[in-house]
Amino acid sequence: MILAMNNFYRLIPAISLLLAAFILHGCAAAVVAGGATGVAVAHDRRTAGTVIEDQSIELKAGQGFRDDAEINENAHINVTSYNNVVLVTGETPTEEMKKRAIDIVTNVPKVSHVYDELTIAAPSSLVSRSSDSLITSKVKTRLLTLDNFDGTRVKVVTEKGVVYLMGLLRRDESDRATEAARQVGGVQKVVKLFQYIE
Repeated sequence: MILAMNNFYRLIPAISLLLAAFILHGCAAAVVAGGATGVAVAHDRRTAGTVIEDQSIELKAGQGFRDDAEINENAHINVTSYNNVVLVTGETPTEEMKKRAIDIVTNVPKVSHVYDELTIAAPSSLVSRSSDSLITSKVKTRLLTLDNFDGTRVKVVTEKGVVYLMGLLRRDESDRATEAARQVGGVQKVVKLFQYIE
């Protein structure tokens, strides 16, 4: 027993070193993530306040859906806010539930406009959502590889193969982003929801 305890005490410095490494690794990841967010905000044409408002809109809408037991249990709804303009995608099983969902979003403070792209249907499958996520990733990658174009300024949302593009862009930037998205495999249609700047 004494021998086992002595071996354990010898391991304490090694265990402490490993724990410190894991903790520091986590801190480094947080610093890197924070830095990446700072870079994204620096390139974003929205003000820092508007970026926070957009996040708040999405959180409040999500909470509104969770507070409605029927919507929470039976619908699949995504809310994307960009410059206080909100895109609502997904599926609700009834027209009445769809209307309630849109009312929840419309009544969130700071929302200036709502694009209703909800469909009346059963919630999409995990396979369909995974496919949409892959398309979104491919479109984002394509936008980031365009010459003389800041792909971080475009928000990409995909629902059932339909790609929605949001952002504050000039018209020439909008055309380039749209054409790039159309060239990605699996994209059924591209819907531009850009707000234009001069």
